[in-house]
Amino acid sequence: MSNLARKYQEQQQVSESIQAKPKVIVKKSWLTPGEKVLGIAFAGMVCFGAIHMISNQAQIWQVNKAIQESESTIEMQKKANNDLKVQVSELSTYERIYEKAKEMGLVLNENNVKVVQK
Repeated sequence: MSNLARKYQEQQQVSESIQAKPKVIVKKSWLTPGEKVLGIAFAGMVCFGAIHMISNQAQIWQVNKAIQESESTIEMQKKANNDLKVQVSELSTYERIYEKAKEMGLVLNENNVKVVQK
């Protein structure tokens, strides 16, 4: 009986070894490799677009700043020009010219005066 028990035991071990083979589990990924490449390319394009937009905004800001600085210098120059016009009109009055002529020793001769009209 020992042979019979031994055969029975061998059969159990063979059947256990057959049953003990692990199942190969195929892990299905969520995304295919092509989809991953497309996703990475899309993300790269979005990043490139965002960087490009930020760069353009920075350049626009710099140009606007330069325009404002130019406008402020133009306004300052206009004010200086107006001040100089007022000064010219004050210095070119008839009374002042007559006083300067007297200081230099010039005499008013009405026969030599010519009237000029614009």
